[in-house]
Amino acid sequence: MLEKLPGAIGQALAGVRAGLDDIVFNTVGLRAGHGTLQLTSLAFGDHAPIPQRYTADGEGLSPPLAWTGVPAGVAELVLIVEDADSPTPHPLVHAIAVDLPPEDGHLAEGAWPSPDHEGAGLHAGRNSYLQAAWLPPDPPPGHGPHRYAFQLYALAEGEALGETPGRDALVEAIQARAVASGLLIGTYARGDGSIPVGDAPAVAAG
Repeated sequence: MLEKLPGAIGQALAGVRAGLDDIVFNTVGLRAGHGTLQLTSLAFGDHAPIPQRYTADGEGLSPPLAWTGVPAGVAELVLIVEDADSPTPHPLVHAIAVDLPPEDGHLAEGAWPSPDHEGAGLHAGRNSYLQAAWLPPDPPPGHGPHRYAFQLYALAEGEALGETPGRDALVEAIQARAVASGLLIGTYARGDGSIPVGDAPAVAAG
């Protein structure tokens, strides 16, 4: 959607970024004894580029994910993906999933609904466009690398989330019920002339 935006606009907005400090993982206060989940993807490494296939410049599929280290007694897992570098006051929410099985597991490629793809029937929450779907990375040309934070939480028993929960409802559940969490960051950028550079060498966070 933003691929035709002039690169000069992206360059002008280069310093306007929500900030990694504002993603859920870095803003939610968690209890002592909070555990760590290992969240990975077969498609990209931590702080490495997300392949174009999973972005607005490709097929727009959601990437495959896998996790281990879920502690005993967990009721469900929830997942939120945010763009820490969106030129907005707060990170842009690209996807939410709730009611994930409370055990080590994975999400297959294309699990979320996305443009031209039905998804695999997972319980999706609302992204920033109020869609229960995967919003493919779509950074402004010339804006530089964007960091997409995949954040997984293990929740204890508690009040069920709604049919299509948004970020606020998810944060409330995490604050009240999270017992472990994991973070995976992928990057993506477009060049000044709308040329995707998501398959370039990894870009360091910062």
